[in-house]
Amino acid sequence: MMMSQPSTLAEISFQLILHAGDARSSAMEAIQAAKAGDYPAAKEKLAAAEESFRKAHHVQTGLLQQEAAGNEQAPSILLIHAQDHLMTSMTVKDLAQEFVELYQQISTK
Repeated sequence: MMMSQPSTLAEISFQLILHAGDARSSAMEAIQAAKAGDYPAAKEKLAAAEESFRKAHHVQTGLLQQEAAGNEQAPSILLIHAQDHLMTSMTVKDLAQEFVELYQQISTK
């Protein structure tokens, strides 16, 4: 199924927020699964987070391509918020990977 491309800066921003939020939620669920000792579920949640980041990257790439084509838009507070949300979600995902590995190491000792 083909996703439609967001066209306005607000739509792009909301798509980034949506996918970043989904990724963050999946990463937090991965930590909870690992804490409960369910490492296969934790790995699945991390994979789901990666898929959400892939979608966010696709949206972000579209925005960069528009700007490279000369369609520059002044950044809005909403876009800045979306980018901030994306970056903090990436940090949560990176830490979730570490937590999953740490819980797994602790459980084998």
